[in-house]
Amino acid sequence: MAIHRMDNVGIVVEDLDAAIAFFVELGLELEGRAEVQGLFADQCTGLDGVHCDIAMIRTPDGHSRLELARYRTPKATAPERRDNPHNILGTHRVMFAVDDVENTLARLRPHGAELLGEIARFENSYLLAYIRGPEGIIIGLAQELGQPEG
Repeated sequence: MAIHRMDNVGIVVEDLDAAIAFFVELGLELEGRAEVQGLFADQCTGLDGVHCDIAMIRTPDGHSRLELARYRTPKATAPERRDNPHNILGTHRVMFAVDDVENTLARLRPHGAELLGEIARFENSYLLAYIRGPEGIIIGLAQELGQPEG
């Protein structure tokens, strides 16, 4: 059996509207929102009484999607800290290719984005930055050097 594609990455959030606004400002497009509940939701998550609101957002090229979920029931649990460093086992991040790292960061700061370290240059290939977004999500921004800034 072969994998056809990666369909989406799911992220649980507390404030769905704020998370949507953050990712729309980043440049993703809201594909749709829905309410999810019922036996199938319980079966696939291994939880009882699932009732959540989801939003599907996609990259402009249409190839990648994020599914943002806000659980009504059972209540979502939060880790002790939302500012864990990047090297915690199981920690993940989502990386996006952008035209201009500094401009993107400036646009996202009003939505709560915080730079984890600093904007770094990888050889003559990329400018890279890790930021913390909504709900403590670590997001990578990669600007290919030699590409026009926008």
